[in-house]
Formats: sequence, C-alpha cells, structure tokens
Amino acid sequence: MQALQDVSFAVPKGQFTLIVGSSGSGKSTLLNMIGLLDQPTSGQIIIDGIDASSLDESTLCRLRNKKLGFIFQSFNLLTDLTVLENVMLPINISGSKYSKKAMDLLRAVGMEEYANRRSNQISGGQAQRAAIARGLANDPVIVLADEPTGNLDSFSAEAVIDLMKSVARKVGSTFLVVTHDRDQFGDVDSVITIKDGRVIMEVSA
Repeated sequence: MQALQDVSFAVPKGQFTLIVGSSGSGKSTLLNMIGLLDQPTSGQIIIDGIDASSLDESTLCRLRNKKLGFIFQSFNLLTDLTVLENVMLPINISGSKYSKKAMDLLRAVGMEEYANRRSNQISGGQAQRAAIARGLANDPVIVLADEPTGNLDSFSAEAVIDLMKSVARKVGSTFLVVTHDRDQFGDVDSVITIKDGRVIMEVSA
C-alpha cells in the first residue's frame, strides 16, 4: 500500500503553510520526503529549484544541512549539551565556526538567559523555543515542523505558534508545519489537507 498517492503542490517562498490530516493520513511521511529523509518511489521533490529526487546520499545530506531546518514534537535536544551548544549543532555540522549567530537566535526566541543551562533543566515551552532557534541556525530556505506543539500545554503552544509566525515574517523562511489541530494556528498563508495519502484541499488564506 502506498503511503502517498498523486501528491502534487508547490509552496511559494516565505509562506507559512499547514499540512493537516488525521492520524495515519500521510502527513509525517510527506514531511519526511520534503525533508529528504525518505525518497519517493516516483515523482520529484524540488527544493529551492534543485531536483533532489535523484541525488546520492552524500549530496542529499549537504542539501539537507544547507537548505532545511527541522523542529520536532519531542524537541530532540541533546541532554548532555547546553541550550547554546544544541543551537550550535547545525552550524558545527556545516563546518562553520562559532559566531554570535547562535546567541542572536536565542535572544530572538527569548532564551538568551538560559543559554548555559542543560536542555533537561528547562521547561517544555522553553525547550521548543530553543528547538526553533536550532532549526534556524543554518539559515534554512525551508523550516519543517512536525507537530511542534504536540507536547506543550495550551499556553505554551500558543506562545510557540506566535513565535514561529513572527520568526517566519522576520527571516523570510518558508514554514511547513504538520499538525492535527488546524484551529490552533489561526490565520496562515495556506492549508494543505491530506486524507488517505491524497491531497484533497489546498486553501490560501
């Protein structure tokens, strides 16, 4: 059985777009493909004008690190590192030397004062703020967020959503956000709805 069937859409640069659907509809599979973590059996995935469908794994890794940022539901911060060190990871992987960029990002998400704390010494809402900063550390063209508010209480979730929208406006990155709760996000640029592996609706705000 195919996880996705006849899926075709384009997202303009700089848009904040939701991918919504029930559990098992194919949302996370789609995000993994856009994130170059899974390869489609047919068709093309074009990232910032680059056809990633036939690239070898090492080239895919370079493209992923250069063009994409990731924000996860479970934060995925490394507990043996400080908040600052976690944000620096994509910068280090790309071969760049530490600059003030990581601290600037923490300042932008309101986490500067927690920079030297271990990631297991901060709240869930604070951890997701740090994860947003890390997702922006390599100046991504596209930021992919998989249920980024799924582990947060309603107050923290609202704050994180407002932060992501604000960051999207400021940095101009395209945000693709998987969620099961469309209403939680309010006004967005577009909504892509998936049912049984098919895109059944695309709405521009």
